Parts: sequence; structure tokens; C-alpha cells
Amino acid sequence: MAKKQDTGDKPRMKRKEYEKHLQRLQAELCKLQEWVKYKGLRAIVIFEGRDAAGKGGTIKAIMERVSPRVFRLVALPAPSDREKSQMYIQRYMQHFPAAGEVVIFDRSWYNRAGVEHVMGFCTRAQRDRFLELCPEIERYIVEAGIVLVKFWLEVSDKEQKRRFEARINDPLRQWKLSPMDLPSRERWYDYSRARDAMLEATDTEHAPWHIVPSDEKRRARLNCIAQLLRLIPYKKAPAKKVKLPKRSSKRAYDDVASLKGRRFVEETY
Repeated sequence: MAKKQDTGDKPRMKRKEYEKHLQRLQAELCKLQEWVKYKGLRAIVIFEGRDAAGKGGTIKAIMERVSPRVFRLVALPAPSDREKSQMYIQRYMQHFPAAGEVVIFDRSWYNRAGVEHVMGFCTRAQRDRFLELCPEIERYIVEAGIVLVKFWLEVSDKEQKRRFEARINDPLRQWKLSPMDLPSRERWYDYSRARDAMLEATDTEHAPWHIVPSDEKRRARLNCIAQLLRLIPYKKAPAKKVKLPKRSSKRAYDDVASLKGRRFVEETY
């Protein structure tokens, strides 16, 4: 059973300490990656949470040192007209993992329980039907042998406001503002109620939610990665010893001179 949220304030983690812990955890992610490939494991990791909760930064910390051919990121845009006519979960299922893959969903089928419901993109009946069926669908996923991990990043009202204001005022962050961000700020309590209904219906023994307090981004990222490593059991995979071969001199020529006269980038730095 996961520990309950500690409401005591902790000092902001210093960058040097954060990078030290992150490097160690990323090394463990590389070990996990090799074990997933060796054993042909399949895993799905879902990231949900309020806007500006820190999902993108956490996913980046996970993906930074692993292969994108093993850890695949899926961040789907709004559904097309064709996708709207499909079974709701259909467009997500086509991205499910094959053997030796970990698929990370930056938002997932839980859009139906959150943004679609709050912003009026689906009916109340559609949301309720989703919450009814979702636990069974996830049971089938787990029983098929796929490891399913669900993270909810929880940001406070005060911190979300601060992050939105930073995005508005900083030209380097304005790209992070989506059309849904500002309306979501107005509808804070609607999103809270949607979250509560989602957790009540889908926080199951076979596919539990893991809540990550994310006001302090560095601690949130580290805690999330550490929990992920606990949830997907792994060992050090057997590895062949790697030896760098010597360069063959067969058919050798001056391959530097052959570039003379080609266009090189200007050496600005």
C-alpha cells in the first residue's frame, strides 16, 4: 500500500542534490529498459493530472536517458472526425505496446473522465458509461500480461496559478499555454469533482492510481520515477561483453579531403 500524502512542508530541493538523485534513478531506468527487452515485457504508463501539474517535465526526466524505441511516448492530439466515429478507446489501443516496449501516455483514455466531461465535449451519460466500463477494460489489459501503471499529478490551487502566470508573462513558456488551460483555471472545482469521481470509479486493486504531489517539481519527478521502478519488477539483464572493432584499412582513401568544397555550417560559436 502506497504511503499517504505527507502534508508537511519540505524545503525546495537544491539542483545539485536533484541531479545527483536523478542520475542514479535514470541509471536504474536503463537497467529496467534492458530487462524489458530481455524478457519481452509490455508496460503502459499513464500520466494524468491538472493542467500545469508537471506531467511534461516528469515524462522528460524519464525519457531523457532511455531509448525511444523501447520507451515510446504517445501524446495524441484532439480526435479527428473519423476517430470520433470509432469506439472511444480504439485510437489509444493502436498504440499499445508490443513485446519489449514501455508506452507512456501523456494523457490517455481518461480524457473522457476529465477535460471532455468538464468542457462539455461529451455527455454526462457518456462519461458515466466510461467510468462504468473502464475498470473492466483495464482488467482485460492487465490479464493480457501488460503492466499498467497510472499516475495522477496533483498540483495545488496556489501553485497552478503561479505556473499559469509564469507562462503568460514569459515568452519562452507561452507555447505551453493550450486553449484549455485558462478555462480549466476558471473551472477548478469542476475538475476537482471530475477527479474525485474518476478516482472513486477506477482506483482498483488490479489498476490502482498513484497520486504524486507536484508543487515541488524536482521531488515530484524523483518520487514518480522511484515509484515506477518499484512497480515494474526488474533485474540486471545478461549482457554480452562489448568490444570495439578496429577500423579496417581495406579500400582506404582520404575521406576528409573528399568533403572539400561542400557546404559547412557557419562556425558562429
